[in-house]
Amino acid sequence: MTSELFGRARAEPAPGAVLLPDWLTPAEQRELVAACRDWARPPAGLRTVRLPGGAEMSVRQVCLGWHWGVVARCPTCGAARKAAEGCGDHWFPYAYTRRVQDGDGAPVKPFPALLDALARRAVTAAYGEGGAVVAGVVGYAPDVALINHYPAGARMGLHQDREERVDAPVVSLSLGDSGVFRLGNSRTRTRPWTDVELRSGDLLVFGGPARYAYHGVLRTLPGSVDPQLRLGEPGPPMTGRLNITVRQSGLSAEG
Repeated sequence: MTSELFGRARAEPAPGAVLLPDWLTPAEQRELVAACRDWARPPAGLRTVRLPGGAEMSVRQVCLGWHWGVVARCPTCGAARKAAEGCGDHWFPYAYTRRVQDGDGAPVKPFPALLDALARRAVTAAYGEGGAVVAGVVGYAPDVALINHYPAGARMGLHQDREERVDAPVVSLSLGDSGVFRLGNSRTRTRPWTDVELRSGDLLVFGGPARYAYHGVLRTLPGSVDPQLRLGEPGPPMTGRLNITVRQSGLSAEG
């Protein structure tokens, strides 16, 4: 007899990080997969992301609300360096913009009410009454989503989410094949870290001490999704892994 006979339990892989297995119902998962397919269509659709050095990421991405990507120069001051004295809102080499500046140039799609409601519910589910002491939970107002598609063999290197102007928690929803997620520390890409298997329907929220932890996806587990979820219906079956990351940018609505 295994522990999974009774389901996987809530876990806290690090202070401020909360994993809620099977948080999304099968119906919610199917709804999100269908919505992701709509959001992935051009204009401002799914794109291959190029890193500052020119290499391509193995995942493909679409952004909603704000577009996240590499910029040649800071959109505010025009400097092509990580720090610029006197620039009050400096971005480089990554920035949030209202257009897909590293893709087709189209305006980014709006942040959908579906993800707004899910993210607010997720933060409440993760922190409950204790959320008042976690930075950014009170007054939480998500406004940006990054959706990454991982085909077989794709991965995501360890990184920090640092382009936001507030410390609100990050909400991560998994769909499709499982992925091995590494949650590290906020100082370096080295140990200590914790590896967690994220399956379809799982919710991971990381805020507070874990908000700026290095994190990434070491690998996916192709074919691991439960076929009884029927992800992709009424269209063709979904392949690979989808991750929906919802954040609060802290930027003005006017952009």
